[in-house]
Amino acid sequence: MTLQTSPLDIEHRALGATMVEFGGWEMPIAYPAGTIEEHLACRRRAVMFDVSHLGTVRLEGADAYDTLQSTLTNDLAKIAPGRAQYTHLLDDGDASVVDDIIVWWHVDGETFDVMPNASNTAGVRSAIGGRDTTRSRAVIAVQGPDAKRLVGTVFPEAGAIGRFRVATAEWNGHACTFAGTGYTGEAGLEIAVPAEAASELWNALLAAEIPPAGLGARDTLRLEAALPLHGHELGPGITSLQAGLGWVVAWDKPAFVGRAAAIEERERGVERHLVGIATDGRRPARAGCGLLVDGELVGSVTSGNYSPVLGHGIALAFAPPGVVVGDAVVIDVRGKELAGTVVTTPFLGS
Repeated sequence: MTLQTSPLDIEHRALGATMVEFGGWEMPIAYPAGTIEEHLACRRRAVMFDVSHLGTVRLEGADAYDTLQSTLTNDLAKIAPGRAQYTHLLDDGDASVVDDIIVWWHVDGETFDVMPNASNTAGVRSAIGGRDTTRSRAVIAVQGPDAKRLVGTVFPEAGAIGRFRVATAEWNGHACTFAGTGYTGEAGLEIAVPAEAASELWNALLAAEIPPAGLGARDTLRLEAALPLHGHELGPGITSLQAGLGWVVAWDKPAFVGRAAAIEERERGVERHLVGIATDGRRPARAGCGLLVDGELVGSVTSGNYSPVLGHGIALAFAPPGVVVGDAVVIDVRGKELAGTVVTTPFLGS
């Protein structure tokens, strides 16, 4: 299979990035500074990620609102043009999460950029229609406590964007759309820039002393924030309720794909739920490791890694509803026991 590449591919290679396959794309997992340093730089100041592998499906016209409102779980009536919303597309049969999505609603009121996960763009487009505009742009995510201030020195309009706000402005003659969204648990923004201008903007941000970070750091950052990753905490057989994301479902909406199955599960109660686990020492659990309580296998880890901020391992896992905060657990890591405790999430607040 031929991997897709970002408009910024040449920049990553020039910076010495380690490139890996992710969702059908060849993307940087880390730069020479390494994942831990990139992670800490995001928590302390700011970094930028190339997230061009995320899809973009554009819906336009008078019917676009009704199409999304009757298909996706969240309620667009709760927001307005110039806002972003996190939402789910469910399987109509069992309400499992086909994809988790950010919707950018443009200020014109009739244009929506629907942003699925890397490998799910075709499936989402088949559900909602629209045009796949993924290849026409790059998306640069700048994240961290100083992200907006630093971006503002290069692109003032983008640096001024509010949380979950969406706007469009020109940068050096190129029309860009940007939103106060991200995937790290930090303040920040994401900028969709035309592909032909991507390198120019990337290098301007680099000159503003915003270092690059790879997908390795993006993953450890989202794990500390207990944000779900499709294929791990969401996906086939995993529902919004099981993942602790019932708030993403507008239960009073008259229609969305998977509504009947979702309501049925809510009425009977979930058979498992997602929990956060702090483990002893630096050795992390990994996805697929068994979760034991009192010697009995009760669930499995969906994501696990070392937390650079906390200095010990953290993990997300599915467990029966009776497993709650404060419970002692054991994780089977390749036949060796790793002790842990169920904690509140996000981990940095626990």
